[in-house]
Amino acid sequence: MPEMILYDTRSQTVRETGIRVPDDGEIAWIPLIGAPPEEIERLLADVFRCHPLIVEDCIKLNQRPKLDKYDKHLLLTFFHVQEDLSTVEIEHVIGPNYVITVCPQEIEPLRTASEDFRRSARYMEFSGGVLYRLLDRCVDGYADVVDKVDNILDGHERAVFRNPHVRIAGEVFRLKRRLHTLRRIFADEKVALGQLSHQQFPYSRQEADVYFIDIYDHISRVLDSIDSFRESMTGLLELQLNMKSDRMNEIMKTLTIISSIFLPLTFLVGVYGMNFRVMPELNWTYGYPALWLVMVLVAVGLWRYYKRKKWL
Repeated sequence: MPEMILYDTRSQTVRETGIRVPDDGEIAWIPLIGAPPEEIERLLADVFRCHPLIVEDCIKLNQRPKLDKYDKHLLLTFFHVQEDLSTVEIEHVIGPNYVITVCPQEIEPLRTASEDFRRSARYMEFSGGVLYRLLDRCVDGYADVVDKVDNILDGHERAVFRNPHVRIAGEVFRLKRRLHTLRRIFADEKVALGQLSHQQFPYSRQEADVYFIDIYDHISRVLDSIDSFRESMTGLLELQLNMKSDRMNEIMKTLTIISSIFLPLTFLVGVYGMNFRVMPELNWTYGYPALWLVMVLVAVGLWRYYKRKKWL
């Protein structure tokens, strides 16, 4: 049987207890982590009297980030990003004096937030404060995602400079698709957070607006980083193609220079390889070494000419 973390404003104590609707003067966080659909439906529909659409969204867990408002509750869909850049959907149902969190598995932000609630009662003074702590812990993990992607791209850049023919295109395109998905998620979360102001969020306080604005700013910076990463990946692939082209041009230039040096030598050898009966040089005693001398002089002359032109 899952339990909730309950803060009693009168005694200013935090304790764990069975799940129920908090009384006046009590603030609760109800974590439904990995709970079966039947248990989620029973608690949301029968105990907390949530709207059927809220129950359906929390059971199916197939939503985009959003903030839906109902008569007595708000539903906020948020996402956690794991180390492999996959995502875990989290549903937060916000009531007058409680927040219900539905998540299919245990994740680090919820575990850390749970420790915060047990350690300090100041995080549970009102529903908006509980929600802020949950979102803040989740958004803190986005910074690790940015650092991870930055390290991956840095490694790819180093690999390309070491060897332009290294095969990274597949990994870059897969990373680009993941970042595209993450960017869409973060952009929707940014819109949802923009609605969490004191005027539109009845279970918060005016002084708490600055905290949600802080989360909003963090997501904005993450979005900027993702946009720069996408540009960097495009530039990385272009850099690799350009380095391959430069390498191929260097090879073709070298082969062309070698061919141009041997071209006149081939001409000389071809001339004296003809089968005419009357060729005075064929009867000359020094004809063979003279021909070699001419070919060496031609080759050295062409090499020095190319060197002076800085073609080598």
